[in-house]
Amino acid sequence: MPAIPDRPRLAVQLLDERLRDALPHYATQGAAGMDLRALLDAPLTLAPGQCELIRTGLAIHIADPSLAGLILPRSGLGHKHGIVLGNLVGLIDSDYQGELMISTWNRGEAPFTIEPFERLAQYVIVPVVHADLEVVEAFDDDGLREGQRGTGGFGSSGRH
Repeated sequence: MPAIPDRPRLAVQLLDERLRDALPHYATQGAAGMDLRALLDAPLTLAPGQCELIRTGLAIHIADPSLAGLILPRSGLGHKHGIVLGNLVGLIDSDYQGELMISTWNRGEAPFTIEPFERLAQYVIVPVVHADLEVVEAFDDDGLREGQRGTGGFGSSGRH
């Protein structure tokens, strides 16, 4: 895939040489995420309800505080087999330099075997906006029109 000039460049450390030929990459031009693989020495079977922390063998340093990494489940594994992330979404801060790990949870009803180097999750880079908080006594409700959300909580806007 040809390099796109405005893409950020991320430093990656290979913590296991077996990954040299299995680096994360975008499978298609329109792919949002790079696949992360399970760094396993042997197949690992997860029983229903079991959660394991699985190594990737990679450390990726984003360095740019306007970016963050997300580790997301692969939709096919989640839908077909119940294999999702134990923490639902992994947030990787720009200054993190340790190994990427995949909290893998079998929420399905059958045991599932993960093979060594199987594509297990996705790594997506997203923009980050830092905000400053301003303490106020009350919010200005003048801008609310009928039908807009105010202080109503969960389910306050109706079921559908």
